[in-house]
Amino acid sequence: MFSSMYAGGIAGMEAYPVRVEVDISRGLPGFELVGSLDREVKEGKERVQIALKNAGLSLPVAKITVNLSPADIRKEGTGYDLAIAAGLLACMGRIDPQSLQDTAFLGEMALDGEVSRVNGVLPIALALRKEGIRNLVVPAQNAAEGEGVSGIAVIGIKNMEEFLIYLQAGKEERRTLFPGKKAGGGKGKEASHAFPDFADVYGQESARRAAEVAAAGFHHLLLTGPPGAGKTMIAGRMPGILPPLTQQERTEVASIYSVAGKLGGKETLSERRPFVAPHHTVSPQGLAGGGRIPRPGMLSLAHRGILFLDEMPEFAAETLEVLRQPMEEKVVRIVRSRGSYCYPADFMLVGAMNPCPCGYYPDRNRCSCSETQVKRYLSRISGPILDRIDMVAQAAPIQLKDLHKRERGESSADMAKRVSEARRRQKIRFQGSPYHFNGELSGRDTERYCELGREERRFLEQVFEAGEMSLRAYHKVIKLARTIADLDGEERIGLRHLSEAVYYNSGRKQLWKGE
Repeated sequence: MFSSMYAGGIAGMEAYPVRVEVDISRGLPGFELVGSLDREVKEGKERVQIALKNAGLSLPVAKITVNLSPADIRKEGTGYDLAIAAGLLACMGRIDPQSLQDTAFLGEMALDGEVSRVNGVLPIALALRKEGIRNLVVPAQNAAEGEGVSGIAVIGIKNMEEFLIYLQAGKEERRTLFPGKKAGGGKGKEASHAFPDFADVYGQESARRAAEVAAAGFHHLLLTGPPGAGKTMIAGRMPGILPPLTQQERTEVASIYSVAGKLGGKETLSERRPFVAPHHTVSPQGLAGGGRIPRPGMLSLAHRGILFLDEMPEFAAETLEVLRQPMEEKVVRIVRSRGSYCYPADFMLVGAMNPCPCGYYPDRNRCSCSETQVKRYLSRISGPILDRIDMVAQAAPIQLKDLHKRERGESSADMAKRVSEARRRQKIRFQGSPYHFNGELSGRDTERYCELGREERRFLEQVFEAGEMSLRAYHKVIKLARTIADLDGEERIGLRHLSEAVYYNSGRKQLWKGE
């Protein structure tokens, strides 16, 4: 007897349908899995065989061959168990395979019949939908991911008992017993907590303004200042002023988290932009991703959101250097002997650091560091990384009088309105182009989208000729000025916009002499 069922596989972020072909025939008894399989897939025959036996369904004494097609793609993971089990039951005459032609299966089976969660359900569901699959049976822990895919019903099952009930029921009975989770492009469930409010930040008007400019134009930002100045507080509140993810962006982000195995439980698609803050002991592999079976790293988990590196000089040099290529290309490429994997990594970098080991430079009344110690500390952030950072803003020490005023600052909601309006302007400006934000502009297109008047151009030329900035910084200043003008609701870039942009560039000059 022969039968075939559908499952799905994933390589990097690319999902693809897999046809699980099962044949039971006369011959030397045995159970063989073929189709370019990794070790975890091959071990599935033992899991499935014992799970069926413990459910009272022993396999016939015959030659059993299972092929996972296409055979030219390496299959990894444990998600093929359910499809293999369904194919075996169809060959054994226990179920009607004709009633499952538009159904796919994805999940791992434990020896006692429990069905365990797997990674990558969301992108696989999207790929299977294109193949005409209308029902996807998955572990109950993965069922919530079905809310992110319209046009396909995702049915969650807990164990072999529920699996058999589903397989042996008729189509109409299945719809009643297992309605599945369907999506119509909804927003999904939001987390119960909200981001901290900027209203709780006392003083720090300059750093708050820098955070707003960075959020509006998707500019990389580095906050410097003494310990306790509020750098981490400001960074942690930045997601609250970013506009919500669009439907397409939600699907992108959720797919990454699904592949990484971080979209389980009750979590579904969220409008909130990611905020990822790895500890400074993170390894280069943890930041970029990798492993024997490569998985997304912190850079990809921050896709469409913020990657926050607190105490940035404390990160290992080789870890920070991992940022260079993703900050330019917006992707992470991992090459292994078995293939190349590409993960999205379009994030906004926000860093925070002290200006010296003790944290109080250049205040010589409090700083005890020598010039050599200060230079060595700052040199931990290399020139190429520093060149990719658009803004350097200083958080001044908190004054006691600011705390005694007990006046709350401007709220995140008010700042978010201006950021949203600035991004709306950018959306109109870049319509039909590969750009979305001012911070993404290349040097050649900066002049095209950020026109300067004669007076403004002369001002920048004077700053450039005075040696206050490099050619790369020249273009960064223009992009920053364009964002500042967008926040002010101005169509043209004015002198005050350029002056503020130059100020953000001068922060780099003050600490890293001779940039």
